[in-house]
Amino acid sequence: MKKLNISHNKKYIMQEGKPFFWLGDTAWLLFHKLNEEEAYIYLKNRAEKGYNVIQAVLIYSLHKMSDINKMYVPDIDIKSIKYWEHCDNIISMAEKLGLYIGLLPSWGSLVKNGIITSENVKNYAEFLCERYKNFTNIIWILGGDIKADGFEDIYNTLGFALKNTNPERLITFHPFGRCSSSMWFNNCDWLDFNMFQSGHRRYDQYVLGKWDDSDKKETFFGEDNWKYVLNDRQKAPLKPTLDGEPSYEWILQGLHDKTQPYWTAKHIRRYAYWSVFAGACGHTYGDNSIMQFYNKENNNDFGSYGVKSSWQEALHHEGSGQMKYLAELMNSVDFTSGEPKAELIIGGQREKHERISVFAGDGFIFAYSWLGNDFEIDISDFGEIKVYWFSPSTGIYSYAGKTTGNYFKAIPPKYNDNKDIVLVLKYELKKK
Repeated sequence: MKKLNISHNKKYIMQEGKPFFWLGDTAWLLFHKLNEEEAYIYLKNRAEKGYNVIQAVLIYSLHKMSDINKMYVPDIDIKSIKYWEHCDNIISMAEKLGLYIGLLPSWGSLVKNGIITSENVKNYAEFLCERYKNFTNIIWILGGDIKADGFEDIYNTLGFALKNTNPERLITFHPFGRCSSSMWFNNCDWLDFNMFQSGHRRYDQYVLGKWDDSDKKETFFGEDNWKYVLNDRQKAPLKPTLDGEPSYEWILQGLHDKTQPYWTAKHIRRYAYWSVFAGACGHTYGDNSIMQFYNKENNNDFGSYGVKSSWQEALHHEGSGQMKYLAELMNSVDFTSGEPKAELIIGGQREKHERISVFAGDGFIFAYSWLGNDFEIDISDFGEIKVYWFSPSTGIYSYAGKTTGNYFKAIPPKYNDNKDIVLVLKYELKKK
């Protein structure tokens, strides 16, 4: 696999000199619950849908951890060479399909419960460094749904060991919901890019119960996941950032109350376009059934978070197939030249679901409206402009003519229940 590195402007990921748009999928329990034949079906499906990174964890839980294990996993013997060969085979399979594996050494619960400690993490780090030093499609993701407060030394030991073994391999950290890796590790040399988990809550789901440990209230932005991007991009040193866990397709809003509605494809698209147009270096999609590989036929698999579909059914959920349209749109331009440009909206930015997310760079302006409302864009500096409408739900890219002047009044076409739309404006760069 081609090597990845950070762009010169420190905002994006590159793949041997070319922009790399991270399009990830969440497959936490891939190694625990799928055999190799099943894993191939899943990986092949995702590769053909345009994904390039699969996020999975090597050790999610151990025997007798049911008190903190929120998802069913069969017992695995981590001391058995067969298990590690199973993981190796799936990682190699992904490589042959052109997929990077965003590999988590463990879930955060193993750290929180004293199974991985400051005393033994060095041994685990040495094991991982030796076993995976020659794999070319691994991106390390430390953490695993955890706040690092009090555990910084564990993750620093692990991060520095992995970076010293393979300096060219990228490393990030997957935090607890409503947090970013930048809260603990932005200044660490081993952290190449930031990852945040915007989570699964609505605006009104500020506190869900006594179990809620969201004590850092300033990081709760509800559905406004784009705010995490802007926060991370204001920190020094500047590093790329992305949403590594937004609301999943067909997961309960708020996760735990089965009386609540589900997040569906239209919501999933909003999270993706909002964060990417705010300057994220890519986006990770997730599906409730896929991330836990729920198996209806297994009576032991109780399923979590109101899961309905088997993972085999969920492979074909519409949102999973719509993410590639965003990647194709971004790759149609030099997105590494882009910046969020809310100042181009005449009349100012709108709040919450009425937000018009604007991203502009060399020769292009993208403006996303989730509700499909009318808006006006300042085009006074760009000369003659070609106008297109782009549908995030269908991938249809539709030419609408040319325009010039000081502003363009965008009146999105209304043609189905999927109201979200991207206004695409393209113009010739002025010669210097």
